[in-house]
Amino acid sequence: MKIYKARVMGFCYGVRKAMEIAENAAVSGQKTVTLGPIIHNPQVVARLAGKGISPVASTDEITDETVIIRSHGIGPSCYNNLKRKKSVLLDATCPFVKKIHKIVAEESAKGSYIVIIGNGEHPEVEGIRGWAGEQVTVIQTPEDAERFELPEKEQKVCIVAQTTFNYNKFKELVEIISKKRYDNTVLNILNILNTICNATEERQREAKSIAGEVDTMLVVGGRHSSNTQ
Repeated sequence: MKIYKARVMGFCYGVRKAMEIAENAAVSGQKTVTLGPIIHNPQVVARLAGKGISPVASTDEITDETVIIRSHGIGPSCYNNLKRKKSVLLDATCPFVKKIHKIVAEESAKGSYIVIIGNGEHPEVEGIRGWAGEQVTVIQTPEDAERFELPEKEQKVCIVAQTTFNYNKFKELVEIISKKRYDNTVLNILNILNTICNATEERQREAKSIAGEVDTMLVVGGRHSSNTQ
């Protein structure tokens, strides 16, 4: 039996950064929690719990603990809740996710309508949505894209992607949105930003390549991870 291993595998930069922050907090001995699982990997979460760092589901459960903001990031209202509690924050938000927060906040302030291509129930998308203002839609499927209607036809649309979304699906959904017509006029005021992480694209390309060469393929990762899926 021949076994092939992917050239690129393991944690990306953002996850390595988050794990470094958590490991340092564990060594320091300070009472620390993560706001949600730090990453979607149950073995890692269990290992950190063994070192005294466990996840909490919401800010309501936090009292005097130091709080690690997980790699997926959070919205501004969540930050404000933590500030009111005077929590000490260790922000492990992935830098690429932070970049999307900045983009949607700035575009929303300019009056753009924000479209997030991704899974609306994923914590990363929930956080991005929080920075996008009130005029925002999450699109995950072709049906979502077909149903999308812009409130004002002259309004600029800014499209971003969940960092771990499938690149081919992203292109498909953007194409559907781009071809939509308003009063028989093709929408031509799109600002399309492919914010899928490079590490995600690399892993997707290599997975496709390897799958075409082997009889059985194993993907090792958390079942709830978008990267794994």
